[in-house]
Amino acid sequence: MRALVWDGTVARVVDREPPSTTAGMAVVEVRCAGICNTDLEIVRGYMGFRGTLGHEFVGDVVDGPAAWRGRRVVGEINFACGRCSTCARGLGRHCPARTVMGIVGADGALAERVAVPVANLHAVDERVDDEEAVFTEPLAAAFAILEQVRVAPGTSALVFGDGKLGLLIAQVLQQAGARVLAVGKHEEKLALLRARGVATELLRPELTGEAGAAPRQGAWAGEQAELVVEATGTAEGFARAVRATRPRGTLVLKSTVAGLSSVHLAELVVHEITVVGSRCGLFEPALRALEARSIDVRSLVSTRLPLERAAEALEAAAAPGALKVLVTR
Repeated sequence: MRALVWDGTVARVVDREPPSTTAGMAVVEVRCAGICNTDLEIVRGYMGFRGTLGHEFVGDVVDGPAAWRGRRVVGEINFACGRCSTCARGLGRHCPARTVMGIVGADGALAERVAVPVANLHAVDERVDDEEAVFTEPLAAAFAILEQVRVAPGTSALVFGDGKLGLLIAQVLQQAGARVLAVGKHEEKLALLRARGVATELLRPELTGEAGAAPRQGAWAGEQAELVVEATGTAEGFARAVRATRPRGTLVLKSTVAGLSSVHLAELVVHEITVVGSRCGLFEPALRALEARSIDVRSLVSTRLPLERAAEALEAAAAPGALKVLVTR
């Protein structure tokens, strides 16, 4: 089968042996897969991964338990052992023995087929098409914030980052009743949120490192919020997010980057800021939102390329201002 493989130096489409079914596993023929910022960080050295990239997908079960064969599915990306104390607490996403699809020790979904634990499969309702279903994993990551942080109606929330995840998070928080302000660098992306009734502001040029950039009308002036989400995908975004968090507020970190960041803990201590690391989420809330079309994902798709051009798709996803790049069969 064809697969987009990262060997530590280059990502290219190559022929590989297709996955075989083992106990507790199913083989899924991939209809559509998405490229996210984590994939881009992997090719910059994040997690030291080698193998088939990709963890956002929708496809059909072609091998595995009879009850699942022929069903259109999405799949959770953390392959837990199911036996340890962490798994017993319902935290398989944090199983110390886990592998992670396309990220740690398990081949990913930018391929014709991918092997997935049966326990990780979720059937997709017929009302949700493939290009919507492929957003299940990142949308679940957005909903994870609501698992971790109480968002009361009227909570002031500031979302940094107008990439795919930031755009989803802003919508989820608004749906939860928060007063959301999304701050980003790309007017055309922020316009997608304003169409959904989310307030937006541009990041001031002096905060982006854009030498000689002209002043921006309606630019964010540094106002603070009680809930701040850092989703810029950059190491330098952390310090900005700390400054934007009110005393005794909550800062949620969503960025996974290969580089190191300098963390000045004194500000967190002095202002008594709660810092929450946030990664994967439960699929059920995401699938319900997709079925109800309460979150807009279709407008986040910018490029579609076939699997044989997946290396080109990876480059397209890394281009400044890119939104979701999809790889189709």
